Amino acid sequence: MDAKMILHMNAVDHEISYANNSSFQKQVILKIRPIIEESITDAFKKIVPVCMKVADLGCSSGPNVFLAIWHILDSVHGICQQEQLKLPEFEVLLNDLPENDFNFVFKSIPGFYERLKKERGDMLQERCFIGGVAGSFYHRLFPTKSLHFVHSSYGIHWLSKVSH
Repeated sequence: MDAKMILHMNAVDHEISYANNSSFQKQVILKIRPIIEESITDAFKKIVPVCMKVADLGCSSGPNVFLAIWHILDSVHGICQQEQLKLPEFEVLLNDLPENDFNFVFKSIPGFYERLKKERGDMLQERCFIGGVAGSFYHRLFPTKSLHFVHSSYGIHWLSKVSH
């Protein structure tokens, strides 16, 4: 059987799903927040885009789906406030294998938008657009030079070679 068909998450409502067993991964994402902030600051300040395009490779489904994305958006929001720059729009592309429970992910988007609105105001929430890209790393997922920042907490370590 093809490896990309074997290596996928169980459904969110499954007892041994990632959603029910992802506290370790959450702690790692929280621990690397300073690295994410430094990386996004460097990337953003070099280009200051009108629309920042961000991808999360191997986003999974469950409570951690938007954690890294939150750190990225929050970092750019802070930079813009500090430097008195116009906040860009954000195109956030969540990627995982087609077997991922994208229904759960998409149903979680309104809650993420509510958190953005509550904690960072209408401006950030209204400038964030989220979509899904189902597919394997073993195939090209995005057009050339179409992304400004790519994040992957655990997905890329499954690669045994560089994709072309």
